[in-house]
Amino acid sequence: MPSWFMETHTPDTRQLTILSQIAESLNREVDLPKALSTALERITDLFDLSTSWVFLLDSQTSRYYVAAVYGLPPALSEHPRRLSGTCYCLDTYGDSDDPHATSASAANISAITCTRLKDLKEGTQGLRYHASIPLHANNKHLGVLNVASTDWSKISPSDLSLLHTVGDIVSMAIERARLFRQSAEIGALNERTRLARDMHDTVAQELAAITLQIETAEALLAEDRDIARAQVALQRAKLMARNSLEEVRRSVQDLRAAPLENRTLSEAVVMLLHTEEIKNTLQVHANVEGSEPPLSVRVSTALYRIAQEAINNVVRHAKANELSLELIYMPGDVRLVIEDDGKGFEVSKIGPNHFGIKGIKERVRLLSGRIDLASVPGQGTILEVSIPLEETP
Repeated sequence: MPSWFMETHTPDTRQLTILSQIAESLNREVDLPKALSTALERITDLFDLSTSWVFLLDSQTSRYYVAAVYGLPPALSEHPRRLSGTCYCLDTYGDSDDPHATSASAANISAITCTRLKDLKEGTQGLRYHASIPLHANNKHLGVLNVASTDWSKISPSDLSLLHTVGDIVSMAIERARLFRQSAEIGALNERTRLARDMHDTVAQELAAITLQIETAEALLAEDRDIARAQVALQRAKLMARNSLEEVRRSVQDLRAAPLENRTLSEAVVMLLHTEEIKNTLQVHANVEGSEPPLSVRVSTALYRIAQEAINNVVRHAKANELSLELIYMPGDVRLVIEDDGKGFEVSKIGPNHFGIKGIKERVRLLSGRIDLASVPGQGTILEVSIPLEETP
């Protein structure tokens, strides 16, 4: 425990100080990932720990995902697969059918028992014991908070009790952030409805204008008057129809995410790879690393569209035999890597008419992400996109 606590605070005031500082830091955030990251940083510092992480239960899939981490050792941070799936802690606290599960207390878990630290010899930074704290609200299991340190063999009963109270504060912050997200999603749904209505009105106006041009041309042709003017009217109607169709396609693509309805991003992308057109053209490989968190509509839709556009580019232009796609879920971001063995190209010579790549870059930019494109003529292409996770839609 930090020495300044022991020197200037009695045990009671020390506990109050810790709880006050954690609660104050959480009150500043309504975005769930930011709130959890802030909480973990404060918890780790105030308890003089080395690392901490949070698993949350996705109510839609009933699966756990890594919601936030702080100070992970390389053995875990560099191998996201080790943080996916179940473990001793999640099995202990995760029995949602047990009405008493949410009343469980914080407990010490040894490295021998912990399935994530067991048998790891390198990259653990000396972690031996960690404490698991159940997160729950309104008799509902939310997840598990884990904290660890190289300085403690076991966490004292008094600190376990304090951590249990901290878990209650974090749980309340999680519920508040989720309620805020739900209200934002309702607002986003209303906005989509408004946009759909506006699009309908716009299309109606365009169709009326197109009809007027066609009627003008028909009238001129019926009376054998000014055939040149009739042709101009028809050409104008044709151009307006094309523009309207393109506008409808763009709007529908932005407003709808049908492949993602009732599916996770991973499931939708795997289905995309196994469409008849792609299976008949390429040998495909898909791999998912890490535990998939519930993604916002913006992030999941953008990543799906990026994957779709990149795969289409490979099918149409790369003359490739194989394509591999990898989704990597990290605590702070999600990464999409697409690689092919096609003819490749010189990245520096990408022109302004390459709308596929231009669209991918625009989607990544709007989500404050990062894109790396590497290609060598005759040696294929690798596209890597990294998008930071967000909780709001």
